[in-house]
Amino acid sequence: MRAAFDLVTMGRVSIDIYPEQVGVPLEQVTSFRRFLGGSATNVAVAAARLGRRTAVITRTGADPFGRYVHRALQDFGVDDRWVRPVEHLPTPVVFCEIFPPDDFPLYFYRFPKAPDLEISPDELDLDAIRAARVFWVTGTGLSRSPSREATLAALEARGRSGITVLDLDYRPMFWSSEGVAARHIASALPYVTAAVGNLQECRVAVGEGSPDGAVKALHDAGVDLAVVKQGPAGVLGSRRSTAERVVVPPLPVEVVNGLGAGDAFGGALVHGLLAGDDLAGTLTLANAAGSYVAGQLACADAMPDLAELESYLESYLESSA
Repeated sequence: MRAAFDLVTMGRVSIDIYPEQVGVPLEQVTSFRRFLGGSATNVAVAAARLGRRTAVITRTGADPFGRYVHRALQDFGVDDRWVRPVEHLPTPVVFCEIFPPDDFPLYFYRFPKAPDLEISPDELDLDAIRAARVFWVTGTGLSRSPSREATLAALEARGRSGITVLDLDYRPMFWSSEGVAARHIASALPYVTAAVGNLQECRVAVGEGSPDGAVKALHDAGVDLAVVKQGPAGVLGSRRSTAERVVVPPLPVEVVNGLGAGDAFGGALVHGLLAGDDLAGTLTLANAAGSYVAGQLACADAMPDLAELESYLESYLESSA
């Protein structure tokens, strides 16, 4: 019998094309670098870098970029058995502009449709999904069929066993309206034990834009662990089953590229939950991972290993003592 994965994620993959010139609009950029990207994919990479056995369920084009995805995942130690090509669709490409500290416009090329939205229920390995210690899905996976049906089928099959996380992951360009997004996200919340999102994502998902209101609404929807990112105000974590509630401040960093920080946060969150750390320790480690990656250009390529992350966090704590 094969060993269960620590983490299985399901959702987006892309090729991220980032400019090497900072503070320059795309039309003036002269050189770029290519990286593996996509939120669910990045979370799997982030957790793998922290020593966890991970896999991602996604789809690519049958093209050179699709082959690059396989090679990159293998290099990062992420199992790619459920990464399959869609013959008639290209692997998505994402461009960004970099205007630190807080302006990073994204341009998604996912036309006519992203292959990762072509995941269908009949191709899922439900036994592996049930067995995973953590299963991670995204709001974007609910935005189109058949990915929507596949996501819900996986959640239903899992039946809230282990840790099941919904990354609210609201991207307006993937939805026809906030109301449609809220309706489909609501259909997934009863199946998940943890939900993660920023204030805008929480407002769209549960109609509450304040941190405490969002936490209460997520708990009322059946979510045990609610994690609400508040930007400079830090991260609020609340666990209904134990009545834990903590607010963890962010780690300041000179931002190079804020993209990918949330995925690094997710991978470290998974690691902390699996390690059995308390909520404050788990969110502190997750904040450190996000800060670490925000200080670098890349996303997947910048994810720290555990020694790097612990050293980074220790240096911050010593400097702030």
